[in-house]
Amino acid sequence: MLEAAKLIGAGCATIALGGVGCGLGVVFGSLINSAARNPSVTKQLVGYALLGFALTESIALFTLLVAFLILFG
Repeated sequence: MLEAAKLIGAGCATIALGGVGCGLGVVFGSLINSAARNPSVTKQLVGYALLGFALTESIALFTLLVAFLILFG
């Protein structure tokens, strides 16, 4: 029973990974849109996009950390 509860909890904890995928799509979609509108600031926009990518990806890492803590903790 405890093992089943751990698996269900870990599965529920990884639901946030869907939001991470959507967030990455929004970040890079906005980068492409902004670069197409104003090509002269593309270099600065890439820096902002990489920062957004790192912050969004950190949510995925925290999600996996929680899932592993539930499974193996």
